[in-house]
Amino acid sequence: MRVSVSWLREYVDLPADLPTADLEQALVDLGVEVESVVDLRETVTGALVVGEVREIEELTGFKKPIRFCRVDVGDANGTGEPQEIVCGARNFAPGDRVVVILPGGVLPGGFAIGARKTYGRNSNGMICSARELGLGDDHDGIIVLPGDVPAKPGDDARPVVGLDDVVVELEITPDRGYAMSVRGLARELSHALGVPFRDPGLAPAPGGTDTPAYPVEVRDTVGCDRFAARLVRGVDPAAPTPGWMQRRLTAAGIRCISLPVDITNYVMLELGQPMHAFDADRIAGPLVVRRSEAGEKLTTLDGVTRALAPEDMVICDDTGPISLAAVMGGETSEVVAQTTNVLFEAAHWDPVMVGRTARRHKLFSEAAKRWERGVDPALPLVAIARAVGLLTEHAGGAAGDEILDIDHVRPRTPVVLPVDLPSQRVGVHYPPARVVALLEQVGCTVARGADRLTEDPGEVGVTAGADDALSVTPPTWRPDLTDPADLVEEVVRLDGYDRVPSVLPTAPPGRGLTWQQRRRRAVARALAERGYVEVLAHPFVAPGLADQLGLPADDPRRRAVRLANPLSEEEPLLRTTLLGPLLGIVKRNLGRGQRDLALYEIGAVFHPRTGAGSPPAMGVDRRPTDEEFAAADAVVPEQPRHVAVVLTGDVEPAGWWGAGRPAGWADAVQAGRDVLDAAEVPAERIEVQAAEHAPWHPGRCAELLVDGTVVGYAGELHPAVLAALELPRRTSAMELDLDALPAAPVASAPVVSGFPPALIDVALVVDSSVPAAQVQQALVEGAGGLLEGVRLFDVYASEQLGADRRSLAYKLTFRAPDRTLTVEEAVAARDAAVARAAERFGATLRGA
Repeated sequence: MRVSVSWLREYVDLPADLPTADLEQALVDLGVEVESVVDLRETVTGALVVGEVREIEELTGFKKPIRFCRVDVGDANGTGEPQEIVCGARNFAPGDRVVVILPGGVLPGGFAIGARKTYGRNSNGMICSARELGLGDDHDGIIVLPGDVPAKPGDDARPVVGLDDVVVELEITPDRGYAMSVRGLARELSHALGVPFRDPGLAPAPGGTDTPAYPVEVRDTVGCDRFAARLVRGVDPAAPTPGWMQRRLTAAGIRCISLPVDITNYVMLELGQPMHAFDADRIAGPLVVRRSEAGEKLTTLDGVTRALAPEDMVICDDTGPISLAAVMGGETSEVVAQTTNVLFEAAHWDPVMVGRTARRHKLFSEAAKRWERGVDPALPLVAIARAVGLLTEHAGGAAGDEILDIDHVRPRTPVVLPVDLPSQRVGVHYPPARVVALLEQVGCTVARGADRLTEDPGEVGVTAGADDALSVTPPTWRPDLTDPADLVEEVVRLDGYDRVPSVLPTAPPGRGLTWQQRRRRAVARALAERGYVEVLAHPFVAPGLADQLGLPADDPRRRAVRLANPLSEEEPLLRTTLLGPLLGIVKRNLGRGQRDLALYEIGAVFHPRTGAGSPPAMGVDRRPTDEEFAAADAVVPEQPRHVAVVLTGDVEPAGWWGAGRPAGWADAVQAGRDVLDAAEVPAERIEVQAAEHAPWHPGRCAELLVDGTVVGYAGELHPAVLAALELPRRTSAMELDLDALPAAPVASAPVVSGFPPALIDVALVVDSSVPAAQVQQALVEGAGGLLEGVRLFDVYASEQLGADRRSLAYKLTFRAPDRTLTVEEAVAARDAAVARAAERFGATLRGA
C-alpha cells in the first residue's frame, strides 16, 4: 500500500519536523514492513515554477500541430523576460497558468531539460504534463492550474502540484487488514509516537431508514452480513475529480476514472471500506444479493466474461448478475459519462469467500485484497455518508433521505486472557495494569475478575472470582484478534519488540545426518556430477494431467489428494508422480529456447489413504493428546520420496569434435543405475528388465528391481504423451522410489590383489527378450570366486544372427588374491560362466 504523509497528518498529529527515517522506524517497530519512503521533492530537480502563458504562435508545415509559446516565469530565469518554449499540447490558451521546468532541471526517469532549437525555434525548457512529473498517466495535455490556486509566475510549482509530499510504500501482512487504510496507519502511528489520533471511522453518520434507498434482498447473510446503500440524484456527469483527490489517488497507485468511481476508491483508502458506485438508471428492478447459480456468467469492469462458481457472491437485478460482490463490478451497471443518478453501496462480506473468489478468477482487486484480510463491519454507514458528502460537494445533486442498512453482524465474542500470560510467553514482566492499558490502546474493551462474570457467567473456562483473568472484547476493526495468543502479540508489539531479550537456546548434541538424508544428498550429488540440473516443481497438478500422461483407468496414480483451499482452482490436486510437474518445467524451458535439457528432482509424492476419513478438530488452547495426533496422522496421505530425471535434445553437444549424441532411453536407464549406485545398493541385488508402464513407450521401457521388487521405471516416453504435452520426440525419463530402497549394507574393506588380471571378452547370442542383466548374473554365478568384474560393452543384432536374436558382449576380469592366474585357470572360469548362461538361457558363443 502507498500513502502520502500529508494525508496521514489529517488524522494523526505527526511532528512537523519528523524525519523520514524516524517515521520509517516507527512503522517497523510496530511490525509494518516499509518497502520505501519517497520524498517527492527529490523526484524533480532544478527550477520547477509556475508560468503564465502570454502568447501562442501556431506553427504550420509539420506533421503534427506545434505551438511556439512565450511564458511569463517571473524572475526564475534570471532575466524577467518571457521564456520561449515549443509545445505540442493543445489544451491551454493565453492567460492560463502552467507548470514549467527550466533548463538544467531533471524530470523523473533522469530526463534532463536543456535549451535547444527545434521546429525552427528556440525552446528553453518544457511545459509539463502530469505523466512527465510522475503525477499520473495523463499525457494528452499539460497541467493547467485552476483559477483558485494562489500562485503567481515564478513561484515554486512543487507545492501547487503536490510534489512537496512524502509517499510511504508499505507491505501489509495478511492479518493486518485494518492497516491498509489511512485510518489504520494513522492509528498505528499514534501508538508509536504517542500523539493524538482522530478516528474518521467514528464520524457521525445517519442510520438506516424505514424506507430503503433502493429495494435490496440479501439471501445469504453469512456471505454478506451487512449491506448499506444511498442514492444521489441529479449529479453533474461532467464534474471533474478535484486535483487534491487525484494527487492522493495517484500517489497511492490508483488510476483516476471518474468522480463517483474516484470517490469510492478515495473512501476505501481513507477508511478501509471498499465501496461500489452503480448507475441507478442502468439497474433493472430490485437488487438481490446471493450465491451464483449454475451456468451464470458476468462481464466485469475489465471486459472479461467470467463463468461464476456456486461459492461466488453476486449482486443481481432482473437481468441477472451485475456485480461480482466484493471483487469487481459488472459492465452493465457501471458509472458512465452520462450518469446522473448514483447508487453508493457499502457492505460487509465474508473474507474466506472473497479470498477464494479472487483466486478462482485471478482477480486481485484492491477491494478483494482488503476484504480477504478483514474489514470493519461498523464502517458501511460512515463510508456511505463520506462518499455522498464528497459527491454532492463536487458534482452537485441531491442526496436521498432514504438510507438502506441491512445489518446481521454478530457482536464480537470476548476472549479470556490470563493476565500473566504475556509475561509467561515472552519472558518480559508486564504488570497487569500495563497489559490492560495496551489492550485498551488497541481499542479493546477489557473487564477484569468478577466484574466480567455478570456479563457472561456461563462462558467456558471462567471461574467466579478469577481475578487473574481478563475478558477482552476486540474492536470491530480487528477481526484477527480471536485467541489469547493474538492478544499477547499485541501487548508485545505495542510495548516494543526491542524489550524482548534475545536468548538463543543451547543446541543439544546432534547425531549428524540420518542415513536417509545422506542417501538423498549422495543421489543429488551423483546426478549433478553427471550433468543433470536440479529443479524444484510445485507439487500441485491439474485433474487432467492423468489423461495427458496416459494413465490407465485403474492406475493407482489417478487417485489424488484434493486440497480444500488450493492456491489455484486449476491445480487443486497433489501430485502422485514427479513426472507431471517436471515435464511442465521441461516445456517451459523449451519455450524459452533451451533445447538440450537434463533435469532432475527429488521430492515427495502423495497417495491418499483408503477410508481415512476426516481429521479430528484440534484447537490451539492445549497440546493435542497422543490419541489425537495418531488420529490426525492416520488421515495424512502417504508421502514417499521419489527421484525423477527427464532428458531431451543432445546429451553430448555437436561441434568441431564430432556430431554429438542425442539423449535416448538408454541414458534414462543409466540414470536409474546411477541412482542405485549412489544409494549403495549392491549390483548383485539390482535387476533391469523390459516392461510396459505408462507414461513410457511400451517397447522402450525398463523396470528397475531391487531384490525382485520394482522400485522404478525408465525409458522413452510414449509418443502420445509427448504429443499431448507438446514435447519433442524421443524425450526420455526415469522415476524411482527412494524410500523403497533398502538401507545400504555395512561395507567390508575390499581385498586388493597385487597380481595381474586376466581379461577375457565373450559374446553370447541369446533371444532378444532375455534381459542383459540376467545374462550378466548367470555369468557371475558360473565364473566363481575368480571373477573380479563383468561389464556389458556391446549389443549387436543382424540377419545372420537370426530373427529375434541378439549378441551381448561382456568384458570379464579374472584375478586371484594369492597368485598369477594361468591361462588354463582363466579359460576354465570363462567356460564355466558361459556354460551357466547356456544352461539358463540357451546362450551360445558368437562365432562358435
